[in-house]
Amino acid sequence: MTDLSINLNKIALIRNSRDTDYPSVTLHAARCIAAGAHGITVHPRPDQRHIRVSDCFELAEMLNVEFNIEGNPFAPAMKSSRKDVADYPGFMEIIRQIRPAQCTLVPDSDAQLTSDHGFDLHRDGERLKPIISELKDLGVRVSLFMDPEPEQIRLAKSVGADRIELYTGPYAEAFGTSQQDAVLQKFIDASILAGDIGLGLNAGHDLNLHNLLLFKNSVSQLSEVSIGHAFTVDAIEMGLDACIKAYLRCLY
Repeated sequence: MTDLSINLNKIALIRNSRDTDYPSVTLHAARCIAAGAHGITVHPRPDQRHIRVSDCFELAEMLNVEFNIEGNPFAPAMKSSRKDVADYPGFMEIIRQIRPAQCTLVPDSDAQLTSDHGFDLHRDGERLKPIISELKDLGVRVSLFMDPEPEQIRLAKSVGADRIELYTGPYAEAFGTSQQDAVLQKFIDASILAGDIGLGLNAGHDLNLHNLLLFKNSVSQLSEVSIGHAFTVDAIEMGLDACIKAYLRCLY
């Protein structure tokens, strides 16, 4: 079975739209776990637009399932613009202090609305090698956010990653169109290659209750999907517990 990790960024974004602690990120994490989710994912960006540094530490203290923290490993420390929100200490410093089960490295910037591409390891591979080595020394499993490009996937193995997370935005965009099969085939080929060279496989971005089942049934050796945006919308419509169960049915 493929594990379901719920990304709580959108819950934090709703909270941050008001000067309040409601809705609670940790309470939502607990509810997701009680409903059957296998893990929790957060992506703390330097501007703390949604998940804050404090959320990461509070989640680390209460979680009894896998904790996956995503982010750009090159993100530096940043002063907070709010007195009631702690400064951002730099992505790697968060990981050093928390040591989550998994760290997903993502090549995003503050200017991006959301993560929208994988690493170019011709450009960033050498910079990533010592970071990946440090994370593994800390006992943290390392996943790299990648496009389904064979050459790049081979490079992910060579720089020391344990897993890759395939960026599934292009699949979600092509789903239900004449391009669906051709785009999906790229992900199928990428999953086969990852398995052949000993890389674990995760996937995420724009997966939802409409497109997830086909993806899961098509790609091989899929260990984990992380879902946040669609989950949050579906939970509003269906209720959180029913929503978790609906996603789990796609993954069994």
